[in-house]
Amino acid sequence: MKNVLMYKGYAARIEFDPRDSIFVGKIIGIEDGITFHGETVKELKADFKAAVDHYVADCTTTGRKPLKPASGRLMLRVSPETHARALTVAQASGKSLNQWAAEVLDKAAHIR
Repeated sequence: MKNVLMYKGYAARIEFDPRDSIFVGKIIGIEDGITFHGETVKELKADFKAAVDHYVADCTTTGRKPLKPASGRLMLRVSPETHARALTVAQASGKSLNQWAAEVLDKAAHIR
Protein backbone atom coordinates (compact mmCIF):
# COMPACT_ATOMS: atom_id res chain seq x y z
CA MET A 1 0.00 0.00 0.00
CA LYS A 2 1.39 3.37 -0.94
CA ASN A 3 1.28 6.62 0.97
CA VAL A 4 0.99 5.00 4.40
CA LEU A 5 3.20 5.46 7.47
CA MET A 6 3.20 3.17 10.52
CA TYR A 7 4.20 4.01 14.10
CA LYS A 8 3.33 2.23 17.38
CA GLY A 9 0.53 0.30 15.67
CA TYR A 10 -1.07 3.41 14.18
CA ALA A 11 -1.31 3.92 10.41
CA ALA A 12 -1.55 7.21 8.61
CA ARG A 13 -2.49 8.03 5.04
CA ILE A 14 -0.29 10.62 3.37
CA GLU A 15 -1.23 13.05 0.61
CA PHE A 16 0.53 15.97 -1.00
CA ASP A 17 -1.20 19.35 -0.91
CA PRO A 18 0.00 21.16 -4.05
CA ARG A 19 -1.67 24.41 -3.03
CA ASP A 20 0.44 24.74 0.13
CA SER A 21 3.33 22.55 -1.10
CA ILE A 22 3.24 20.33 1.99
CA PHE A 23 2.66 16.71 2.85
CA VAL A 24 -0.49 16.15 4.93
CA GLY A 25 -1.24 13.04 6.95
CA LYS A 26 -4.25 11.68 8.81
CA ILE A 27 -4.24 8.73 11.19
CA ILE A 28 -6.63 6.12 9.86
CA GLY A 29 -8.45 3.23 11.47
CA ILE A 30 -9.58 5.13 14.59
CA GLU A 31 -12.46 7.51 15.23
CA ASP A 32 -10.40 10.34 16.73
CA GLY A 33 -9.27 12.84 14.08
CA ILE A 34 -5.49 13.20 14.22
CA THR A 35 -3.71 15.07 11.46
CA PHE A 36 -0.16 16.27 10.91
CA HIS A 37 1.98 17.77 8.17
CA GLY A 38 5.49 18.54 6.98
CA GLU A 39 7.25 20.32 4.15
CA THR A 40 9.69 17.42 3.77
CA VAL A 41 9.37 13.67 4.27
CA LYS A 42 11.67 13.95 7.29
CA GLU A 43 9.45 16.66 8.85
CA LEU A 44 6.31 14.66 8.01
CA LYS A 45 7.62 11.51 9.72
CA ALA A 46 8.72 13.48 12.79
CA ASP A 47 5.35 15.23 13.05
CA PHE A 48 3.53 11.89 12.66
CA LYS A 49 5.47 10.37 15.54
CA ALA A 50 4.92 13.50 17.64
CA ALA A 51 1.18 13.40 16.89
CA VAL A 52 0.88 9.76 17.98
CA ASP A 53 2.97 10.34 21.11
CA HIS A 54 0.93 13.45 21.97
CA TYR A 55 -2.33 11.58 21.44
CA VAL A 56 -1.28 8.71 23.73
CA ALA A 57 0.04 11.13 26.38
CA ASP A 58 -3.12 13.26 26.22
CA CYS A 59 -5.26 10.17 26.69
CA THR A 60 -3.21 9.23 29.75
CA THR A 61 -3.49 12.74 31.19
CA THR A 62 -7.26 12.91 30.65
CA GLY A 63 -7.90 9.34 31.83
CA ARG A 64 -9.09 8.10 28.44
CA LYS A 65 -7.99 4.88 26.82
CA PRO A 66 -6.25 5.53 23.47
CA LEU A 67 -8.23 4.14 20.59
CA LYS A 68 -6.52 1.28 18.88
CA PRO A 69 -7.03 0.69 15.19
CA ALA A 70 -9.24 -2.38 15.71
CA SER A 71 -10.65 -4.72 18.33
CA GLY A 72 -9.92 -7.94 16.46
CA ARG A 73 -13.61 -8.72 15.97
CA LEU A 74 -14.98 -8.44 12.45
CA MET A 75 -18.43 -9.12 11.02
CA LEU A 76 -18.79 -9.46 7.28
CA ARG A 77 -21.84 -9.77 5.08
CA VAL A 78 -21.25 -11.78 1.91
CA SER A 79 -23.51 -13.62 -0.50
CA PRO A 80 -24.57 -17.13 0.51
CA GLU A 81 -22.61 -18.46 -2.48
CA THR A 82 -19.39 -16.77 -1.36
CA HIS A 83 -19.97 -17.98 2.20
CA ALA A 84 -20.45 -21.56 0.99
CA ARG A 85 -17.33 -21.48 -1.23
CA ALA A 86 -15.22 -20.00 1.57
CA LEU A 87 -16.49 -22.60 4.03
CA THR A 88 -15.67 -25.38 1.56
CA VAL A 89 -12.13 -24.07 0.95
CA ALA A 90 -11.54 -23.63 4.68
CA GLN A 91 -12.72 -27.13 5.54
CA ALA A 92 -10.75 -28.62 2.65
CA SER A 93 -7.61 -27.05 4.12
CA GLY A 94 -8.42 -28.46 7.58
CA LYS A 95 -9.28 -25.09 9.11
CA SER A 96 -12.30 -23.41 10.57
CA LEU A 97 -13.82 -20.64 8.48
CA ASN A 98 -12.57 -18.14 11.07
CA GLN A 99 -8.98 -19.45 10.92
CA TRP A 100 -9.01 -19.49 7.12
CA ALA A 101 -10.54 -16.01 6.81
CA ALA A 102 -8.06 -14.59 9.33
CA GLU A 103 -5.15 -15.97 7.28
CA VAL A 104 -6.57 -14.65 4.00
CA LEU A 105 -7.23 -11.20 5.46
CA ASP A 106 -3.80 -11.09 7.07
CA LYS A 107 -2.10 -11.86 3.77
CA ALA A 108 -4.23 -9.34 1.87
CA ALA A 109 -3.91 -6.57 4.45
CA HIS A 110 -0.15 -6.32 4.87
CA ILE A 111 0.92 -2.77 4.14
CA ARG A 112 3.73 -2.70 1.66
